[in-house]
Amino acid sequence: MEEKQLVRLAQNGSPTAFEELVTKYQPKVFSMALSFTRNRDVADDLAQEIFLKAYLALPRFHGKSEFGTWLYRISMNHVKDYLRKKGRAKEVSLEDVPEVSFSDRERTEKAEQERETEARRTLVQRFVQSLPEKYRVILTLRDIQGLAYDEIARVLRLSPGTVDSRLHRARRMLRVKLAPYLTGEGGANELSQG
Repeated sequence: MEEKQLVRLAQNGSPTAFEELVTKYQPKVFSMALSFTRNRDVADDLAQEIFLKAYLALPRFHGKSEFGTWLYRISMNHVKDYLRKKGRAKEVSLEDVPEVSFSDRERTEKAEQERETEARRTLVQRFVQSLPEKYRVILTLRDIQGLAYDEIARVLRLSPGTVDSRLHRARRMLRVKLAPYLTGEGGANELSQG
């Protein structure tokens, strides 16, 4: 069924239609909340609250934008409100990488690579979190959530040119922060291509 039909049915009180919309967008909403809070439980709670807000606001959705854009706007505002109330997101450690001892050398190397990858990911997330909000939001929506420039422009109510320039600045700021940690193995070169 087409998304516009699902939205219309949900607006007319169909719980099944709204469930389908939730099923479609839940992973993206959860992932976006997780990228800002870095806490799975909090992200899960926020996602539920966002869908409740969206359900209650459905009568006011008139289809002037895509449903996904409208939902992302609600999501961004809700997450921003949460972070403001909490006085910024606290540094939350990601799930611990299990310490497993393997006798097989290949498995040990693979586990070490996974730990290094996780350490890099944590470092990047920490530096992304340290960026000023307007750059952090753009970088998260584009490079982590994978939204297109025009979607980001609609969600944040910015011109595509502003989105492009802020994204460029955000990536440059992130590269500068990460450069000392990414020497050797072409790490800094990989970043400069983004």
